[in-house]
Amino acid sequence: MSLTIGILMFDDVEELDFAGPWEVFSYGFKDTLENSVFTVSETGDMVKCAKGLRVLPDHSFKSAPALDVILVPGGQGTRKEVNNPNVIDWIKNTAASCTWVTSVCTGALLLHEAGLVTGKRVTTYWGFVDALRERGNVTVLDDVRYVRDGNVVTSAGVSAGIDMSLWLLGQLIDEDFARQTQKGIEYFPAPPYPASVS
Repeated sequence: MSLTIGILMFDDVEELDFAGPWEVFSYGFKDTLENSVFTVSETGDMVKCAKGLRVLPDHSFKSAPALDVILVPGGQGTRKEVNNPNVIDWIKNTAASCTWVTSVCTGALLLHEAGLVTGKRVTTYWGFVDALRERGNVTVLDDVRYVRDGNVVTSAGVSAGIDMSLWLLGQLIDEDFARQTQKGIEYFPAPPYPASVS
């Protein structure tokens, strides 16, 4: 089985929105050379993320291979990219042949602009729920980590992308594979204050 998973990058992308799913997919497929997880941006040039991390994408839109899974992260940069026809057209055209179309956080805004969530149930970052609802033609759910509607899976903000990606591994391979990956990356959330031991 061969899979290609492409993670969109752009200036002011939220770091954990892409790095969390990257960790899940790359760890999950670490022993499987047939699977490819890579980053892609409009030009392939260096991207400066929301908190200052700089990342050199693996591909530009022109050099990226066909994808089985597209992942669109969020962050402040989505406010600009929603008005970038090159990005929106690439998402729309790429998603047309994908098995799964996914977003993290305000990446749902870009899926909406590309017409990929019309009439669907989605979620996004809690502080952006109302703004996405106001765009119309979509049902935005509150207080959920991720939502699947057809082949579209959207997640809430930041760390929720890890949950979504683990679930997606279960769909791409099987649940045992996803659980092994979860254990491998030691992802068993226990926030520090309610989980503290004195």
